[in-house]
Amino acid sequence: MTAVELTLVTMVIALSATVVTALGWGVRYVRRLDTRLASPRGRSDAVATAPSATRSATASADAAAQAQAQAQAEAEELLARAHRQAEREAEQLREAARRSAEREVAALTTEAQERLTGLKERAAELERRSTRLDERERRHADEATRLAEREKRLATAEAELARHTSALADEQAVLAAAHQTVHAELERIAGLTADAARAELVAGIEEQAKREAAVLVRDLEAEARRTGEARARHLVAEAIQRVASDQTTESTVSVLHLPSDDMKGRIIGREGRNIRAFESVTGVNLIVDDTPEAVLLSCFDPVRREVARVTMERLVADGRIHPHRIEEVAAAAQQDVAELCQRAAEEALLEVGITDLHPELVTLLGRLRYRTSYGQNVLRHLVETAHIAGLLASELRLEPAQARAAKRAAFLHDIGKALTHEVEGSHAKVGADVARRYGESDEVVHAIEAHHNEITPQTVEAVLTQAADACSGARPGARREGLSAYISRLERIEEIAVGKPGVEKVYAMQAGREVRVMVHPEQVDDIGAAVLARDVAKQIEEELTYPGQVRVTVVRELRATETAR
Repeated sequence: MTAVELTLVTMVIALSATVVTALGWGVRYVRRLDTRLASPRGRSDAVATAPSATRSATASADAAAQAQAQAQAEAEELLARAHRQAEREAEQLREAARRSAEREVAALTTEAQERLTGLKERAAELERRSTRLDERERRHADEATRLAEREKRLATAEAELARHTSALADEQAVLAAAHQTVHAELERIAGLTADAARAELVAGIEEQAKREAAVLVRDLEAEARRTGEARARHLVAEAIQRVASDQTTESTVSVLHLPSDDMKGRIIGREGRNIRAFESVTGVNLIVDDTPEAVLLSCFDPVRREVARVTMERLVADGRIHPHRIEEVAAAAQQDVAELCQRAAEEALLEVGITDLHPELVTLLGRLRYRTSYGQNVLRHLVETAHIAGLLASELRLEPAQARAAKRAAFLHDIGKALTHEVEGSHAKVGADVARRYGESDEVVHAIEAHHNEITPQTVEAVLTQAADACSGARPGARREGLSAYISRLERIEEIAVGKPGVEKVYAMQAGREVRVMVHPEQVDDIGAAVLARDVAKQIEEELTYPGQVRVTVVRELRATETAR
């Protein structure tokens, strides 16, 4: 029901209620009038008031009639208006329904067309699949036919093969019998068994192969020496000339000078108590002898020897020397030396450009500040070796990662020397274990372990570390050795060469950097001379420790003399 219809119904109900109310008033009025007429007085009053009452009733009736007529007219007008409104709304609803129906029809038509298109495509796809299946079935049929024909041919070939195999077996039996007959006849004619002939043949071939291999090795070494040595000299020269290093060697101090000999008594103390206290605190032997104005400090550990030296210098300068004072000064000196070692290691790291080293490795590097090798300070040797390795890598145009690894390995290659007094093993092995423990890469660890050929170098970094180490140790003024060690090394070099067969004389020359071996020409030929030189060089390399390189030269001289009469 619309709003207009609801309003119309409400007005009709209100009008009806008004009419009913007016009729009720009229009925009540008539009843009162009847009551009055029932009594004489009431009749007289009624007669008196009848005209006015009649007029009032008539007026009320007219008003009610007019109201009813007006209400009816308004109701009819509202009904007409509601009818028109309903017709308009119905027309709008019909138009909306028509448009909605048209849209639905269009949507259904589009959907039907899409479905029809999809069905057509699916039908076409099914048709294509059917065509492919038919083609595949045809190919399978053809393949089956070919397989059947092939099986027939294989069966025929197998039969033929079986026949040939049988014939071949018969022929092999005949050949085996003939071979045995020939073999027995050959053994009878040659006077040798088959095993003896085979051994003689193998020996001849082996000897020939050795000679050919020696010739090939000699030619390869000569070619490598012609090309590689010049290139290596150029690279080393380029690297060395770019490194500026000290030409003098360093040595830790083990002699302490005193202001006077009177200080020796104060150092010794009552019944030697100061010496005992000093040695127990520092772990260094204090030697007081007849040397004027000097005492000796003896210890295998250079760091402890430096702590003892600083302690004794401060005690002598202070003048108060007693056990308690020795303990105090030694503790302070130990702290100062540790800080000095740490600072020296940090300066070395800064100089070579390495910033990510483990703190424990830095501490070990600091201990090398007071360690020497053939008189060369080990920490300075590491810095110099790192610079040379970096320059060699740049000359070889290596990748940046390889160059950094080579420089790092060269800087750490002697780290094991800081622990050789505490851990068993060579410093190369100890250094490799320490580097591996503190997270160094496999390339660095391998280069450290192989820098003295304890294992065979397998990487470019290891070879560069060896070369840089040799350049640093062999340069003039870098290292020195004692006279006894020098003589012992030369004697051992000559002993190694003399022990080889065919050697006549041996001369160690140029401070042990060159060995000349004279051989008997009738016992050693040219190829044997090349083999002898390589064997001597390899044994020297394995058994001796020396700075730089040792060149082995084998001289084979054949002299023919005849007298004319």
